[in-house]
Amino acid sequence: MPSFPPPPPLPALILEGGAMRAIFTCGVLDTLWGHVQVSSIFGTSAGALFGCNWKSGQPGRALRYNKKYARSWRFCSLLNLLFTGNLYGTRFCYHTIPFQLDPFDVETYRASPIRFYATVTDIDTATPVLHECPNGDPADLQWYRASASMPLVSRPVLIDGHRYLDGGITNPIPLRDAENLGHVRAIVILTQPASYRKTSGSEVTWTVRLLRRRHPALADAMERRADLYNAQTAYVAAREREGSVFVIRPPEPLRISRTESSPAELQRVYDLGTSVAQQALSPLLRWLAAPPPSP
Repeated sequence: MPSFPPPPPLPALILEGGAMRAIFTCGVLDTLWGHVQVSSIFGTSAGALFGCNWKSGQPGRALRYNKKYARSWRFCSLLNLLFTGNLYGTRFCYHTIPFQLDPFDVETYRASPIRFYATVTDIDTATPVLHECPNGDPADLQWYRASASMPLVSRPVLIDGHRYLDGGITNPIPLRDAENLGHVRAIVILTQPASYRKTSGSEVTWTVRLLRRRHPALADAMERRADLYNAQTAYVAAREREGSVFVIRPPEPLRISRTESSPAELQRVYDLGTSVAQQALSPLLRWLAAPPPSP
């Protein structure tokens, strides 16, 4: 009998955040759904919050509930921030929507063989934490919430005695985590164009000043954030040139607010994601069919 090489292993899926820029990611994921298989998903911030719908088998869900509730004060409002310390209403976003209004399919999520990881930042040590979320239950939703909780407009999320905020502060593109867990190939979905380089602007400066007194380690991490992000995107680009990574990114800046509430704008960015993914699908399938590059 002739011997055949084993089929290429399933890739990991790496999802950058970026608040509502990640609606672009939703368009990409929903287009790839049914065409691409992955073994693990690594999500940061909104990448984790929206990407979990792949494991639960619910394409279209993230766009649907964002468009429907984005203008509700219970979803996102200064009123929430004033009275609760959270711009996004925690009970409404992490209980009412996923368990009542637009149910998250916990059973399908739990039964899926895909492993799902969320990245968060420990605010006391300013170090990244990678946590596997196997069940899609309220405990896992706390990790999604922590991963997507932006500094100053979110209270730290307390889990097992540790305080966590946005994973994008210390680990915006967790490709190395996937490699450290043995993945030799990855599909990386970014929410900034290839030409983008993060700079430490005035927004970061005043954020650091406000954080410095209560959370000095976190303030230091915010000051280093631009250099870290640029180093991670450079690493992704190097892996892309080597052939171990396939990158899908917007061709130009998305120009959408981090807290966008316009259904039309959300749809625009989602549609751009679907368009970019449709163009990338054939090259992606050829990449998946080819043997992975030699280490």
